[in-house]
Amino acid sequence: MDELESYKQSQKEKNNYWWTIEFSSPASEKSMSYNEEILSTVAALSDAIGAYIFTEKDYYGRIKLFLRADYDGARGIDDVLFQVEDILRDPDFRSVSLTRCYKTSNQPWEKQHYDAFPPLNVGKSLVVMAPWHEKEKILPGRTPIYIYPASAFGTGYHESTQIALTLLEEVVKGGDTILDIGTGTGILFIAALKLGADKAIARDIDPATLDEARRNMNLNGINPKVCELSEGDLLRGFTGQVNILTANILLNPNVSMLPDVRRALKPKGYAIFSGMTGVESSMFLSVMESSKLAVDREMKIGDWWGCRAVKSWG
Repeated sequence: MDELESYKQSQKEKNNYWWTIEFSSPASEKSMSYNEEILSTVAALSDAIGAYIFTEKDYYGRIKLFLRADYDGARGIDDVLFQVEDILRDPDFRSVSLTRCYKTSNQPWEKQHYDAFPPLNVGKSLVVMAPWHEKEKILPGRTPIYIYPASAFGTGYHESTQIALTLLEEVVKGGDTILDIGTGTGILFIAALKLGADKAIARDIDPATLDEARRNMNLNGINPKVCELSEGDLLRGFTGQVNILTANILLNPNVSMLPDVRRALKPKGYAIFSGMTGVESSMFLSVMESSKLAVDREMKIGDWWGCRAVKSWG
């Protein structure tokens, strides 16, 4: 792939160091999964080139959740810190603290990044792969989905994305149109197209992520003519109908979108929701039922939960 070779060359030309910033967040049992998602979002919004979440005792012996995020060494550290501090001013990230910042040098960045994203089998028929694994053997019956582990949300390695992919592969078929809300890397609509869907409509409130989606489309050989990418806030302004709607986003935007989902689905369409924890499922299902949608299938991986819904005719 020409773009892959260009990407590898660009990495060789960069300095062999990067900036590392560590963040912390509470790690209570009730908030653990939610704060993991918050930290992942901070890494994505701040254009981290790699991120690792772990638990550890702080100076006072309290267990806390930490994010270690790496940033391109070619960027000035002042630029990185300005972007990070601007993000942390948002009330949604009030639980996140910046704990330390340092330069990581003289280490094989490419190998570390390479090893951090091994091929991952998802569901019965998919395998998510970073582009540098393209020459590795793929098991018969598996469809590869190539995704750059970059700044946009949705590398395929998070449980919520695996749930959405599994619920999607079970129902997508030839001739389908998919509407992907909060598309991020584009992994869900790309998977749908490679599994036989005819058309995709992808929206994200952050226009910067659309470039990531386009790059991943190119990696997977997706014809731009079959996908309509646009900036959009959930279903606001959308007037069409689709066979499948996917939304791998947080609880609050999922809930706020529910009243509009039914009108966006064709009579035998499916809506796939993910990005929520098992604790949040009862609240979501209650609102979903009042929006005249019925559960077709639920799925849980670890603390994360998602479901596939259909129109309720009751």
